[in-house]
Amino acid sequence: MLVKHFCRFLLLPVMLMLGGCEKLVLLNPDGYVALQQSGTMISTTLIMMLIIVPVLVAIAIIAWRYRASNKSAHYDSKWDHSPQLELVVWAVPLLIIIAVGAVSWTGTHQLDPYRPLDKIAANKPVPADMKPLEVDVVSLQWKWLFFYPDYGIATVNELAAPVDVPIHFKLTSDTMMDSFFVPTLAGQVYVMPGMQTILHGVINKPGEYKGFSANYSGAGFTDMRFAFHGMSHHDFSQWVEKVRASGRTLDRTAYNELKKPTRAEPIHYYAHFGPDLYKRILNRCVDPGQMCMDHTMASDTMHHGSMKPAPAHDAAMH
Repeated sequence: MLVKHFCRFLLLPVMLMLGGCEKLVLLNPDGYVALQQSGTMISTTLIMMLIIVPVLVAIAIIAWRYRASNKSAHYDSKWDHSPQLELVVWAVPLLIIIAVGAVSWTGTHQLDPYRPLDKIAANKPVPADMKPLEVDVVSLQWKWLFFYPDYGIATVNELAAPVDVPIHFKLTSDTMMDSFFVPTLAGQVYVMPGMQTILHGVINKPGEYKGFSANYSGAGFTDMRFAFHGMSHHDFSQWVEKVRASGRTLDRTAYNELKKPTRAEPIHYYAHFGPDLYKRILNRCVDPGQMCMDHTMASDTMHHGSMKPAPAHDAAMH
């Protein structure tokens, strides 16, 4: 634990120079997935410092020792090669590259956003009977729409989840490429119209956190932010009831109005949403009369599958 905090202390100046998130959330997040990502980032940085720091120190020492005013420094005009020095120059960077590659490869596969969680904390496996919280996310200009299919509710620019419960996000966009990012929860993931991406995460402490778009998407990009609430199970149930009390319904007409470009969209709730609305947004067939992309692809597959190539002897005859 002491080493972990010391490593974060060493990285503090770097993070301050980079203008990181408030309270350095990237180094000390409250979500287990983001915490593992932080550990991978810290580990790879420290490994690279094993060569960067000695090189910088050596530059300073050599520059000082062999300065023009130092007449006592030994200078060998015939020196041109040192096997020992060359071994160090090639071997040390190679070992560091292997170490960084191993840490990065392991972390990348373990923290694949498509991979369901097997733990909700370091020593807490996901209970066998625990069902993930399903959240469908749609990026709009310039706001975020969240569907909770298990509860039948939807929200704009506000996301909530109970602590220590895996969250299964399915994400898409209405018109533009975007990036969904809650630094304390998990890494950013890109969203695109007509495509679905997946993200798994968990929040381990109650609190109010920041979420935002991490990909420039036009004039309202700076206002494309939302609040993420980590709640106790009791508070989350009360929050769901508060959303249901709004009484509003998100149907096709309301969605077409909502998707119009706006800036600094206030938080609002929907107690109900139209059946298969997220699926229709994903497949770009919200309006009546539009053919859904999945139906189009299925139709094309059946059409091409029925066009069997002619037998070889028939082809030869023609």
